[in-house]
Amino acid sequence: MYVIRLPDGTLRVPHSAVTEDGNTIGQGYVEIAPGHPDYDRLVAQALTEEELEDRRRGWRAGDEALRRQFEEWKAAQTEE
Repeated sequence: MYVIRLPDGTLRVPHSAVTEDGNTIGQGYVEIAPGHPDYDRLVAQALTEEELEDRRRGWRAGDEALRRQFEEWKAAQTEE
């Protein structure tokens, strides 16, 4: 999960709910605004929603190339 910078400057920060023994109950985001004690530290690593979508497109393109490579390998195994 990534820190996401919204157009109004607010940050969506990943947050996990955990039990007392450390098991994760759920994951989500909390929003923090400028002036929050952690804002300056987190804004440096934040991505805009557009940047995050660009990364996702890149992952999908990479996944497609890997899938084709696997399908070629699988076809070659079947032929042998």
